[in-house]
Amino acid sequence: MNRVVVTGMGAITPIGNDVASFWEGLKAKRIGFGPISYFDTTGYKAKVAGEVKDFDPTRYMDPKTARRMERFSQFAVAAAKQAIEDAGLDMEKEDPYRAGVCVSSGIGSLQAIEREYDKLREKGPSRTNPILVPLMISNMAAGNISIQFGLKGKSINVVTACATGTHSIGEAMRSIQHGEVDVMVSGGTESSITPLAVAGFCSLTALSPSEDPARASIPFDKERNGFVMGEGAGVVVLESLEHAKARGAKIYAELVGYGATSDAYHITSPAEDGSGAARAMLNAMNEAGVKPEEIDYINAHGTGTHHNDLFETRAIKAALGDHARKVKINSTKSMVGHLLGAAGGVEFITVVKSIEEGFIHATAGLMIDDPDCDLDYTKGEGLKADIRYALTDSLGFGGHNACLLVKRFEG
Repeated sequence: MNRVVVTGMGAITPIGNDVASFWEGLKAKRIGFGPISYFDTTGYKAKVAGEVKDFDPTRYMDPKTARRMERFSQFAVAAAKQAIEDAGLDMEKEDPYRAGVCVSSGIGSLQAIEREYDKLREKGPSRTNPILVPLMISNMAAGNISIQFGLKGKSINVVTACATGTHSIGEAMRSIQHGEVDVMVSGGTESSITPLAVAGFCSLTALSPSEDPARASIPFDKERNGFVMGEGAGVVVLESLEHAKARGAKIYAELVGYGATSDAYHITSPAEDGSGAARAMLNAMNEAGVKPEEIDYINAHGTGTHHNDLFETRAIKAALGDHARKVKINSTKSMVGHLLGAAGGVEFITVVKSIEEGFIHATAGLMIDDPDCDLDYTKGEGLKADIRYALTDSLGFGGHNACLLVKRFEG
């Protein structure tokens, strides 16, 4: 079984359009929320979102190519370009059939659907954009990355709602472990701050109605009242250890465990006892041969909804036992919001940076303790910490649970 390491990272987020600025933003507790600018929110209960700022796709591709991609694909290609360059991966020196892609979106392009449906209603079917379908379908993030960078190996798209990015990295890990490829560009991307998506999540009462950016996304806080929608992409380059060493790559961390389960319980709510998510964590630890007391840090799914944070707290207690009260936990969503299919990719990068720099960022906005959420969620300020093993969790509508276990690289 091949060992799997991380050699490159790229990020487009509401607090920075590369890994360095994103990470500095997390350390500084920078809140990436503001009034939604993409459409008029009159009549909508949710008014704020985590929009990506100052993104110019032509920095990463030519204008013609950019026009043939929707925003979620543009984010994916941009983050992939950053990650590939960060990894120093020269495809002219690689067997392209040994390099693959698993960069996924939970939704694809609602923008394209909304825009073309209006055109259909107003002008008739003959005026529909001839490339509507390849613009909107979620697998085109992976497809466009493959085309742009000449990656001819396994190219797949995993759609598991909010667990999409984490499952994508886990399935890419499996592909390398089993020798299908040497390299996988993997992660998640999303851009769904649209009238239909916001209306849908509002009707589900999942979005926070708060108009105060500092009190909108407040995971584990007693006054939490929903998540804030974000957008962006988080993409990493994974390689077999042998391949990375052979080309002299810088190694950020090792990916040593992946757990995936289903609650088989409810279409939106996690299992109330946290058993499904706990089993995913245990599966990841068991694969790596790691005991609960060896876990130093957990990047929680931490959406800021009442049920998620309560049931995830129960899951952590079930998986780690007494050690749950000693482990440091935080929620990156407190600053960037919920990036849906991109959340797992961005949060995986957060874990890798936390291990590399020995720092755990604060859960911004967490002020009022909830007696039912009684673990250490890094309230107040971030802190320096020696991290050897860290978990990152994602829970998706439909009961999808995914967990990755990352280890400090030790040769």
